[in-house]
Amino acid sequence: MNILMLCNKSPFPPSEGGPMAMNSIVTGLIEAGHKVKVLAFNSEKYHVDINSIPKDYRESTRIEFVDINLAVTIAGAIKNLFSNESYHVQRFISQAYTEKLIKILDRERFDVVQIEMIYMVPYIDVIREHSDATIVLRAHNIEHQIWERIAKKTRFFLKRWYINHLVRTLRNYELSVIDKVDGIAAITYHDAAFFRGISATPVIDVPFGVDTEKFEPAFEVRENPSFYHIGSMNWMPNDEAIRWFLDNVWDTVLARIPDAKLYLAGRNMPKWLLKTKKRNVVVVGEVPDAKEFVRQHDVAVVPLLSGSGMRIKIIESMALGKPVITTIVGAEGIQYTEYEDVIIAENSAQMVEALCRMYQHPYEAEQIGRNARKLIEGIYDNKKIINRLLLFYNELKSKRTITVLKDERAELVETAVDTHRSV
Repeated sequence: MNILMLCNKSPFPPSEGGPMAMNSIVTGLIEAGHKVKVLAFNSEKYHVDINSIPKDYRESTRIEFVDINLAVTIAGAIKNLFSNESYHVQRFISQAYTEKLIKILDRERFDVVQIEMIYMVPYIDVIREHSDATIVLRAHNIEHQIWERIAKKTRFFLKRWYINHLVRTLRNYELSVIDKVDGIAAITYHDAAFFRGISATPVIDVPFGVDTEKFEPAFEVRENPSFYHIGSMNWMPNDEAIRWFLDNVWDTVLARIPDAKLYLAGRNMPKWLLKTKKRNVVVVGEVPDAKEFVRQHDVAVVPLLSGSGMRIKIIESMALGKPVITTIVGAEGIQYTEYEDVIIAENSAQMVEALCRMYQHPYEAEQIGRNARKLIEGIYDNKKIINRLLLFYNELKSKRTITVLKDERAELVETAVDTHRSV
């Protein structure tokens, strides 16, 4: 197959959730023997120098970028208040991207065009006009649910009011466009169930997968385990989670375990966190090798309160044999068994107990890490996931071919009847 992927940001380097999810599909399809081309946005928020991408990756993906300014402006935000358009989506509409897409579609035939995230949906009409490809939406999240959860936790009235406006317009857009695609590849079974409940469009859950051969586990948990969190901190749910954890959990843990240490890694550390004076908290920032950072530590802490989709850093920690303490929101979309593969802690008291238990019982922590690795090997191995996606592509293409043939046959019959009448 020849597959075109339209991405809201570059899948390489795979240094945060979205690019990691896109990259796993890109590399998985190529390794399975299929052709892939990537057309991605390059923004000030996530900018990639194409020359920094390895030559073999550039050649195998034929990746191209279109620059875009995604900065949120006061004028743009106020203007949007007087419309029913989604400000989230509006910012991704680009004439330059449209022109580049048309050139690609006019010179090359694609079997499938995969749209990564709802923000790329505005280009469906262009695809339909210039291609007969099957269109698949890869839904990384149910986007409006992320903002819905954030709005509920926002205390300042005016900010909550504006976020609710964003939720309403994004929800309306998200629900109105899903029937325009031929299929939806949701990243979790939970999200897939949501889409099935509101649309007749074929849906499959295609989770984030890892090449387990490239994730050598480090099962051993030291006698005095270290805790860690790794994630991009310019994603609002991560910022919210760590702020809540430090304010409501960490001091109580230290009162019981004075030597406990927490290591925080990830891109775009906020100023408030860089200045924190919380005891035994080490703000590492962006790390050159995320896998090596995880291997060096013992227990992952992912205290998410909002968000949607799948937490890719949890999957990677589990693949590396690490026990993970998280919330129901954090573990959403992962087919876990509680206290066997993942530890769930829904409030500050439960979070404190979970951290103390893992610290005081390193053997138990290690066993959970081993179980987590088995779960990844069984369900989240990328080769198995890519095979499921390819079967989905083929099913959609067959249905689309049958539909086109029926339409053509109906048109021929109608033409014949009109000819007969005229005679």
